[in-house]
Amino acid sequence: MLSTIFAHSFYETYMSIIRKAKIVEKLFLAVDKDIEKLKSNTGIHCIENCIYCCTTPGIKATALEFYPLAIHLYKTGQAEQILDKLSKNANSTICPMLNNLSADGSRIGCSQYEHRGLICRLFAFNYTTDKNGVRHIAACKAIKINQPASIEKANLILKQKPLGPKASDYYSRLQFADFSESQNLYPIGQAIQIAIEKVITHHHYRGKKAM
Repeated sequence: MLSTIFAHSFYETYMSIIRKAKIVEKLFLAVDKDIEKLKSNTGIHCIENCIYCCTTPGIKATALEFYPLAIHLYKTGQAEQILDKLSKNANSTICPMLNNLSADGSRIGCSQYEHRGLICRLFAFNYTTDKNGVRHIAACKAIKINQPASIEKANLILKQKPLGPKASDYYSRLQFADFSESQNLYPIGQAIQIAIEKVITHHHYRGKKAM
């Protein structure tokens, strides 16, 4: 009886991870749409081969936003390799997904760009509101230095109306996937590690059919 209850509990937890990942993926679609609006209306864009977001120390994120990545890594047989990399570089402030030694023709930067987390998507493309209610673009330092005209244009538009994603709003929406998990922030490597470990644990228990 206890084993049946235990098995059911694991199954529900695992399926919960799958449901949460799907909610997060829908959130990604929404934020990406907002980012495209910001780009097309202002000209703001990522600098080619820039890895500023990947190497900025102190970045924190939720494990929740990396469930889609963790599931992808498991399905493609990369999860154990990434966990090993994380264990060997536990104190690194650089995102473990960074690929800065790519061969010709491959992408420099995030090695899992399609499945990157919410913080990664918002890092260079979002706006904030100051204490007076005035909206300001919150692009990364690299973009602010290299694209001053686009930054000025963005701020002029934002004075009139919202444009692009507001980071705090999107992190509030992350609560719909799981309120508790959306409140827990970790160094980005640890957040990815937690997400992968949860997926591996429940996948191993349930077997491949659970996927």
